[in-house]
Amino acid sequence: MSAIATEKSSASHDLRETREYRNYINGEWVASKSGKTFENRNPANNDDLVGTFQESNADDLNAAVDAADRAYNAWRLTPAPRRADYIYRVGEILKRDKDKIAREMTREMGKVLQETRGDVQEAIDMAYLAAGEGRRLYGQTTPSELPNKFNMSVRMPLGVAGLITPWNFPIAIPAWKGMAALICGNTVVIKPASLTPLSVVMLAEAFEEAGLPKGVWNVVTGGGREVGEPMIQNEKVKVISFTGSTEVGRGISKMCAPTFKHLHLEMGGKNIIMVMDDADVDLAVDGALWGAFGTAGQRCTATSRITVHKKVYDEFVEKLAKRAKALRVGNGLDEKTDMGPNVSDSQLKTVQEYVGIGTNEGATLVAGGKALTDGEYGKGFFHQPTVFADVKPTMRIAQEEIFGPVTAVMKCDSFEEAIEIGNGVRYGLSSSIYTRDINKAYTAMRDMYTGIFYVNAPTIGAEVHLPFGGTKETGNGHREAGVAGLDVFSEWKSIYVDYSGSLQRAQIDTEEI
Repeated sequence: MSAIATEKSSASHDLRETREYRNYINGEWVASKSGKTFENRNPANNDDLVGTFQESNADDLNAAVDAADRAYNAWRLTPAPRRADYIYRVGEILKRDKDKIAREMTREMGKVLQETRGDVQEAIDMAYLAAGEGRRLYGQTTPSELPNKFNMSVRMPLGVAGLITPWNFPIAIPAWKGMAALICGNTVVIKPASLTPLSVVMLAEAFEEAGLPKGVWNVVTGGGREVGEPMIQNEKVKVISFTGSTEVGRGISKMCAPTFKHLHLEMGGKNIIMVMDDADVDLAVDGALWGAFGTAGQRCTATSRITVHKKVYDEFVEKLAKRAKALRVGNGLDEKTDMGPNVSDSQLKTVQEYVGIGTNEGATLVAGGKALTDGEYGKGFFHQPTVFADVKPTMRIAQEEIFGPVTAVMKCDSFEEAIEIGNGVRYGLSSSIYTRDINKAYTAMRDMYTGIFYVNAPTIGAEVHLPFGGTKETGNGHREAGVAGLDVFSEWKSIYVDYSGSLQRAQIDTEEI
């Protein structure tokens, strides 16, 4: 039984017919034991019902974990190159269906088609990267300090991996986590964000088409309390990988601590662009627009802060405000749209609240500042691209994650002050500098305490073959994507093979030189 019974082609968009979607457990599409469903509607047009999804409970989650646990032994013993074959096939399926998936994702979470195509491309890239690791999964070989002895290390899988994924990159982040978990030999249970369940259902459909063995990939939709907490508490789940807010991540960390369950957290950000007096100002404005208003600012890497040297401050603010006002806000399915809606009414209200906070703190509103409610805008959750100037680094809009189309511009007197402002928040995900001075660029690379750093580019745009993650309250020290992502889903085993035929005692039976 497929996840969706039928599809239809509209004249313009080739979108799916509205249907009820089910959980994917042990290779079957099954209804929740709760008998309940929830609706998923287009944030650009609430008249558009994307589909209904299972409002699952602990029984559904535990059934999925049991299926993954049963499948684990056969999957871990499947040679890694064979595991890679399945993942590579998924990449090919996603590549074939890229545009269709992107359209459904735009319909589901709002960001423009150009961006959702990029989201699917990240999943494709991650599939190919993970498949390549199936013929590597490198450990180390080292000389022994004793004769006739061989030393090496290998990766071991952990077991069932529980993934809790967000709505802003609803197929890329599940792919980052899930494909790294699978290639290491783990099985997966994933709880997608309730605002974007279809994207993960479509990923499951790709795994199903690729012939992945039953139970290796399982999807359970529903709320964090009803599905996420039982996942964390289930003893058969050996590792949790979560992307979301710092507050929720802190709670998950406490839940995992008593049993020392492996945990990967990817959380908030308050990212900065530093524009120096020797920068190409027009290029910096280009980067600030893309960094601040891509995905309507709903990225953990969004450029929500900008500090600009006093010599070019007025020029930069004037150009940024003019460009922000000219951005076309609307339905992301329209190729002419520059910025889509916020994902939900609650997210829109949060943005409005922070605009009020910034105004009350004394910042100068130079662009935007209002929700869009007239005409067709009234059916969605739209907000103007918003720029505050004359912001002080201690203001809440310069310290707290807003997760919306709002950026705060601060004046600095020097390069050194820019670095101080940049590091002066509790997060440490991404930062950027615009300068023509190579010495400043390299000094900033060294001194900015963030997990990601850009030179003459905005704070967004990570590529899957490098580690992704941050410092301080952005995460708990792990990374995803790249080879570093494998460390979340594996443990090291050091192996010593003594073929001397006699007892040799390390650190004792060594001859002094």
